[in-house]
Amino acid sequence: MWDRTIGRVAFTNCDPLYHGLSERWRILPAPPSWLTGHVVRRDCLMAPIPSADFAKHNDQLKLVGELGIVSLGHVGSVLLFGDRPPDHMRDIAFPTDSSTSKRLLRWYLELQGLDPRTVDLGPDLKSMLQQCDGALLIGDRALRAASEYPSLVQLDLGAEWTRTTGLPMVFGVFAAHRSAENGLMAQARSELVSNYRQFLSDQARRSEVVRLSADKIGLTPERMDQYFRSEVSNLLDDESVEGLSRFLVDVCGMESDEVSSCIQSVAP
Repeated sequence: MWDRTIGRVAFTNCDPLYHGLSERWRILPAPPSWLTGHVVRRDCLMAPIPSADFAKHNDQLKLVGELGIVSLGHVGSVLLFGDRPPDHMRDIAFPTDSSTSKRLLRWYLELQGLDPRTVDLGPDLKSMLQQCDGALLIGDRALRAASEYPSLVQLDLGAEWTRTTGLPMVFGVFAAHRSAENGLMAQARSELVSNYRQFLSDQARRSEVVRLSADKIGLTPERMDQYFRSEVSNLLDDESVEGLSRFLVDVCGMESDEVSSCIQSVAP
C-alpha cells in the first residue's frame, strides 16, 4: 500500500492548502526542486513540483488535477533583484532551489535579446549580489527581500509572463509517480482542495492562516493577505491550464499533443 506522505513546498505559498490537514497524512516539506526527486523516487504519494521539472520527467509522472501554484499577474515571490535594470546586468545569480523560475528568466532574457552570464548560487541575496549584478530569488526569501530592499526589485517574472502571454503563470504543479494509487491520490487531492476552498470562504480560517504565515516569515498580515488575495492561487482554472500548456510547450519544449494528453486530468 502506498505511503500516506504528501510533499509540500517549504514556502508560505502552500500554507492555505496544508493548514489543518488531517493527521492521516504525513507531510514532507522541502524546496521545490527537491520535491521532484522525492516524487520520482516514490518517497511520497504526491507533491507540488516545479512545472519545468514536470516537463523534464513527464514520462515518469502524472499530474494531479485542480491544484497548482499559480500567479495572478504579479506574483511577488519570483523576483529578479539588482541595482541596475536587466539589460545592464552582465551576470545573474540563479538560486539552487528552483527550476521553473530559471527557465522563465532565461525565456525572458532571450525575448529581450539579452545573454548575461548565469551562475548557480545558494539563495542568499547579499551573497548573490556580491558576486553578480542580478539575483533571482523565489518564495519566502523573495517576499522578505522585496520588503527589505524594494529599490532592488527589477522584475516580477509572473507579471512579465502575463504581460507577454495574457495568461496566468503556473510555477508549480501537483504531481505523482505514474504508479501511484489513484484512489489514495484522489483522497489527498480532495482534502487539499477542500482546505483551500475553506480558506477562501471562511474569514476566521483565512485570518488565522494569514497571521501564522506572516509571523513565520516576518511580514505584516496586510502584506501576507495581499499575497494570498491577488498574487498567488493554489487552484487551476481554465485560464491557468492554458497558461500551463503554453509554458510547457513554448518554454520547456514539450510537444503540443503530449501536453494535451498530460493535462486532461488537470482541467477543472
